[in-house]
This record gives sequence, C-alpha cells and structure tokens, in this order.
Amino acid sequence: MDLYFRETGSKDAETIIFLHASATSGWMWDGQVKEFEDYHCIVPDLPEHGKSIDVKPFTISKSAEVIAEIIRNHASNGKAHLVGISLGAQIIIQILSKAPELVDHAIISGTLVQRISHIDSLLKLLDYTIKVYGPVKNTDFFIKANMRTYNMPKCLFDKFKESTLLIKNDSLNRILKENMIFKHPDGLEKIGVPVLVMTGDKDYKIVKESAEDLLMSFQISEGYIAPNVGHFWNLEDPKLFNWVLRRWITNNSPKNIS
Repeated sequence: MDLYFRETGSKDAETIIFLHASATSGWMWDGQVKEFEDYHCIVPDLPEHGKSIDVKPFTISKSAEVIAEIIRNHASNGKAHLVGISLGAQIIIQILSKAPELVDHAIISGTLVQRISHIDSLLKLLDYTIKVYGPVKNTDFFIKANMRTYNMPKCLFDKFKESTLLIKNDSLNRILKENMIFKHPDGLEKIGVPVLVMTGDKDYKIVKESAEDLLMSFQISEGYIAPNVGHFWNLEDPKLFNWVLRRWITNNSPKNIS
C-alpha cells in the first residue's frame, strides 16, 4: 500500500507524524508543521483521502500497519512522536496496541472509542444518511455548514471543499463506519508510552466520555481540556495546540493549559 506523505524539516531531528481527521487530509496540520521546522515532520494522507484517495479500502487496522511501516523506514532512529485528531487519533491507539516500541510520545485528541449503545441501529441510520446526504454533500452550502459545525476558519474553504469533493459516498460510508465501531484494543494498560489525551471544551459529549475511558487505559497518561475550542482545535487555535504539543514531546506537562 503506497501511501502519500510529505516530509519537512531535518531528517536528523526527532520525527513527528501527524495523522489527520476523516474527510480532510494532511493540510489540516499546516499550522503545526510550519512551527516545528526544528523537527522532522511526516504528514501522510490517509487511505481514501487527499493524495491517497485511490489507496483502498480504508480500515483503521490497515492504516495503522502502513503508518508503522513509515516509522520503521523513514523516522529518525525508527521511532516517532505521534499526533492525531479524531480518526487519526484512533489510528494512533491501534499503533500503540500493536507496535508501542515505535512511539516516543503520543497526543490523541477528539478520540471516539466505542461505547455507543444500539450500534447496529446507528449504522443503519448512517447508511440512510449517506444516501440522503450524498446528492448535496458537494454543494458549497453543505460544505460551509460542515465547516461551521467544526468552527473551521473560513480561509480553509477551498482545501476543505477539495477534500470533500474527492471522497465518494461509498468511501465516506466505509470511513465513518470504521470511526463509529472502533473499540479499545486489548493490552493498552501495559504500554509504557507517555500518552496525552485531549479534547476541546466544545467537543462532543461522547468524545469527552471516551477521553475519560482512555485516561484510565494507559499506564502513563495525562488528560486536559483545551478551553474555548471544539473538535478541530488545532485549526481554531494553532498557537495553543503547538504550545501543548511542544511541551508534551519535550517531557513537560501542559497542565497550565486552562
């Protein structure tokens, strides 16, 4: 599986890998990459997203395997700091469960882990929603509505629209199903990797509940709520996100965030 990724910074420096959310691509990390030029940054486009749109099918487990292989082959000393939001954070959890030796520090934000009751009914509702949403999903009206939902800066409209247009309905259905049914992998409590669990204070209730579950799952973890921001808070407040990221990967707690 040949996944597209871009590299910036010095390859002799420590590596940070940024994993994006669903229905976006690596562009959502532009505000971080430009501030971490002193690191070796790797920014993939996940399967069925962006420049990896033809890499199919998307699954969290397969995506984790591919990212792990990128770490082995391209990261400094075969190890990386991992940063992910939403779908990207779920992939990080999967990597931690299968190959924790590849991870230096991890930051996961907006992470949904399956505790949804009546999941079968919800998946049927998802199928129906995709059918109804499909014919209008590529209109400017709906794209702007989605951006407002995530409080995304208006300047990102062109990039978000491009990402939206690329994803076909069957791909979107497959990706969202993977996101909804993701469960805690076994053995997370045995992992000695420092994991920072984050949410925005305007994030979804179920995501905040998932964060509480995750905090109890890892051996070494801290958890905080970023003030006055929502699900994609790296886009809303990149300065704050970058401060948290730099502190965590340099073994400093971001406990003063609030």
